[in-house]
Amino acid sequence: MPVYEFGKEAIRPLERSTFAQSGLHERRDMQRLLRENISVIAPETLVISEEFGDWADSRRRIDLLAIDRDANLVVIELKRTEDGGHMELQAIRYAAMVSTLTFDRAVDVYCRHLAHLGKAEIDARSGLLDFLGWEEPDEEAFAQDVRIVLASAEFGRELTTSALWLRDRKIDVRCVRLQPYALGDRLLVDVQQIIPLPEAAEYQVRVSEKHRKEREARSDGRDWTSYDLTLDGRQTKALRKRNAMYLTFRHLVKRGVSPEEIVRHFQRGERTIVSVEGEVSAGDFVRIARQAKAEAGASFDQRRFFCDDGETVFYSGRTYALTSQWGDPRWTDAMTKLRDAFPDHQIEFSPHVA
Repeated sequence: MPVYEFGKEAIRPLERSTFAQSGLHERRDMQRLLRENISVIAPETLVISEEFGDWADSRRRIDLLAIDRDANLVVIELKRTEDGGHMELQAIRYAAMVSTLTFDRAVDVYCRHLAHLGKAEIDARSGLLDFLGWEEPDEEAFAQDVRIVLASAEFGRELTTSALWLRDRKIDVRCVRLQPYALGDRLLVDVQQIIPLPEAAEYQVRVSEKHRKEREARSDGRDWTSYDLTLDGRQTKALRKRNAMYLTFRHLVKRGVSPEEIVRHFQRGERTIVSVEGEVSAGDFVRIARQAKAEAGASFDQRRFFCDDGETVFYSGRTYALTSQWGDPRWTDAMTKLRDAFPDHQIEFSPHVA
């Protein structure tokens, strides 16, 4: 369907154009522009490499390699041709090649990418952790899947048929059409995700999430032990690890221990709490924290902190939120250190016995 210009006297269809006619080159122009504005075709992703080809015995290069908020790798292939060529076949090869990438290797890749862009002052490791909302690397959760995003001016029937077939087999392939239009000396681009259709995407995501949780329930080997917690002689039973840590943190702050003093005993303590000036509501806390993180070039994921109504903690004119990410062995180590550091508060914990 064409794009129209609504004028005061008439409605006129815009002249359909091509990237070649406009003089836009695939790598020199399209790739550079989309690299800096990747949310146009792949929302909630972070580009960690351009022209990635760090593997033996192959000259193949991924146009853009990214990571999404769920720690999945994202292979992004761009074409300015009218039918997309055979980009889905290329992308499948690339997805297989990067599927074994580790977190530490991704840090190295991102570090080189930042240096190439003249941003060597940015710490790649911290940047990745902030984007993912992680306190520390989780190799078991990193790169568990590889998504594919194909962006082209148009897609031929063979390509769309292949993409739909791959999606039926649980491979996350997305096709984004970039249709250029000429408006005087300007170039406008109509960006549309055509596979999957946006109205169907949410349903498909829910179905995939349901299947993922079912698989995890069958195969998850993580330790879900609950604990009994005693603070100053008062016991609370059958707590999840994160809740036991939160109650301990809150208890110590109420007894006059500063949040900074508490997290000083943890590894990566600077990522354990987030604070803002003043005693603010939960909604204001999230807004202010996000703004502060954004100004520092980072992000704030409220899902990974105790910052709902009634969960934040006030101390000395500031509002604090504790991270909710507490897996072993980090949790056991942190609780042991708090028990030893604050003996007057009689912190005791032990596995709950039903």
